[in-house]
Amino acid sequence: MSRSSSEAEYKALASLVCELQWLQYLCDDLHTNISGSFVVYCDNKSVICIAKNPTFYERTKHIEIDCHFVQTKLQEGLIHLILVSSSNKVVDMLIKPLHPRLFRDNLSKLNMKDIHVSACGWLLDDKNILI
Repeated sequence: MSRSSSEAEYKALASLVCELQWLQYLCDDLHTNISGSFVVYCDNKSVICIAKNPTFYERTKHIEIDCHFVQTKLQEGLIHLILVSSSNKVVDMLIKPLHPRLFRDNLSKLNMKDIHVSACGWLLDDKNILI
């Protein structure tokens, strides 16, 4: 059971890094060279700060093994962490209320189509007025 969302996401990051390490070993066994780091997109600033900070605090004591593992792989260059900005988090529209403009922007990124438009033969604008 995680004590915070950062802890849960850090455990997920550690699990991902384990899988990427396994993938790296598999490619080495198959004599396939993977050049560069695996790019990992993260939407939690505190997770990135914990991963890049070699100092452990009282609040990270319970995930210290995961911290050491992720930090080691980050320093070795296996992964490269990139922060995802809030405007690019399309999944937010499914889990929290958003401003209508941001909701419409995220909806357009999903390329969803209204299947009822072609069946009815008419279109509605944003205010549900026939056009």
